[in-house]
Parts: sequence; C-alpha cells; structure tokens
Amino acid sequence: MPEQLPLDTLSELARERAEEATRRLGLLNTALLNAKQQLDMLADYRHDYLARLQQAMCSGMSASDCQNYQRFIGTLDDAMAQQRNVVAQSETELEAGRVDWQQAKRKQNSFEALTARAQRARDAVEQRREQRGNDEFAARMLTRSPVFG
Repeated sequence: MPEQLPLDTLSELARERAEEATRRLGLLNTALLNAKQQLDMLADYRHDYLARLQQAMCSGMSASDCQNYQRFIGTLDDAMAQQRNVVAQSETELEAGRVDWQQAKRKQNSFEALTARAQRARDAVEQRREQRGNDEFAARMLTRSPVFG
C-alpha cells in the first residue's frame, strides 16, 4: 500500500485542482453575465434618455438644455464603450478559465484512471494470493485425509 500513497496524493490534488477550476469558471461566468447586464442597462438608459431628448425637442427646449442632454448622452456612450471593454475582457477570462478547467479535468481523469488501474492490479495480486492459499489448504487437506477407494 505505501507505494500507492504518492499516486493517491496526486489524484487527490488533481481532484482539488479540478474543483477549484470549476468554482473559478462559475465565478468568471457570473462576472461575464453581470458585465453584459450592466451594458444592457446602460444601453436601455441611453435609449430612454434619447427618447426624452426627442420629446423635449418636440415641445421646445433651450440650447443649453439640448447641450446638456447631448453631453450626458456622450457620457453614456463613453460608459458603454468602457463596459464593452469589460465584457470583452470577461469573455477572454472566461475562455481562459474554460481551458484551465478542461486541462484540470483531463488531469483528474488521468489520475483516476491510473488509480483505478493500480487498484485492479492490487486486487488481482490479492486474488492470486488468496487462491494460492486456498489451493495450499486444499492440498494439505487432501494429503491428510484417508483415501477411500
């Protein structure tokens, strides 16, 4: 059994690493969804503000009010551009997290396969040992018992 300890340890470490990669992937996915929601919220707000500007222009407004509206829309445009960058960065990080997760799962699966193979080998050795013991016992019993005949 001591010869399996390093393999068991490596298998456990690979499992923990895969679990951590899974958690990180979930966090990255949530961050992307949040970033997209914020971008959508800014786009909706801009749309509503443009509708207000149009309504105000139809009912008459001062030049300074028009400039204030336009300045604010420009600020919203800048915020949307920044948020698009956040979304793009989140998508890049999510893809990197997905690759990391796939590698961690592959490594975990490899160690699990090695561990299972080693267990099957130990089981086979144990079965042969038991069979040998049973054969020896049967042979002793056969030599000790009187032969009827």
